[in-house]
Amino acid sequence: MPRFRTASVAAIAAALLLTGCATTTTPTGSGSPESNASADAFPVTITHAFGETTLTEKPERVATVSWANQEAALALGVVPVGMPAVTWGDDDGNGVLPWVETKLEELGAETPVLFDETEGIDFEAVADTRPDVILAAYSGITQEDYETLSKIAPVVAYPDVAWGTTWQELTVINGTALGLRDEAEALVDDLTAHIAELVSAYPAVAGKTTLFSSFDATDLSQLGFYSLEDPRPLFLNDLGLVPAATVTEQSAESSEFWITNSTEEIERFEDLDVLVTYGDDATLAAMQADPLLSRIPAVADGAVVVLPIANAPLSAAANPSPLSLTDDLTAEYVSLIGEAAEKVSE
Repeated sequence: MPRFRTASVAAIAAALLLTGCATTTTPTGSGSPESNASADAFPVTITHAFGETTLTEKPERVATVSWANQEAALALGVVPVGMPAVTWGDDDGNGVLPWVETKLEELGAETPVLFDETEGIDFEAVADTRPDVILAAYSGITQEDYETLSKIAPVVAYPDVAWGTTWQELTVINGTALGLRDEAEALVDDLTAHIAELVSAYPAVAGKTTLFSSFDATDLSQLGFYSLEDPRPLFLNDLGLVPAATVTEQSAESSEFWITNSTEEIERFEDLDVLVTYGDDATLAAMQADPLLSRIPAVADGAVVVLPIANAPLSAAANPSPLSLTDDLTAEYVSLIGEAAEKVSE
């Protein structure tokens, strides 16, 4: 089923079964906080895919796993004691995305302990940071992962579908666990206004149909796309685009975040205006040279945004977080979407 959008922040917060209300924040690592979280926000119970997690008092030491959970904490002024080393989108090999580096500098904080997750969660490394809470609101952790992590500290898991948490949910759920629900909701509102300002420069975007793919030039017989369980196409919705009809139809029939179709069914994509994909400089030409893919309107018009496959922060920005949304690379991404929308044939 489609995930929630900005207008549903209050509904998400209500579903968390909250007790008390949040005010300010407390440092959880080496950085200086922007504010102090009130103990009055606790106890708090958060419902998620594996049940419920209750935090009886505000966490002083915060660890995060998987993707972007640390960015929610940092955006709210909380520096984790440990977080994953990033590989996707890391252009300088230090395991930290550029907008995270910027925020750490802003907070006067050193880089937290980085967990190596190339072969899964490093439970021992997480335990070594002695966390009071483990944030995993956007993740693909399994029941077994959850149970193992829960032996270390209370775990805040994803609400429903693995890797299906929107940036809005990511912010509110993790913020709630930190005693900062009100601040998190306010941040979502501010970022929503920022997105609207960015996209206002590209009126051609509004109402165009779209699909977010990952194109494999070695196999032109398949066309896969991210379903509406994934934050990437949902961010395109935030920008004013709408899913192509087949994306909506097939997403409703699946709980997976990735769906694959044979290009023998290319007519499924006959209403596609703007296509976003990962690839390289040869991607669009390869698609336009293919007798089936070239029948897609977006491909024929050249209304295709190709994000680099290599470790490029621009590609990471397409999967938004509360920190990346205000980075210049998100503005660049929006401009690429706008330029593609202007190529759509009427």
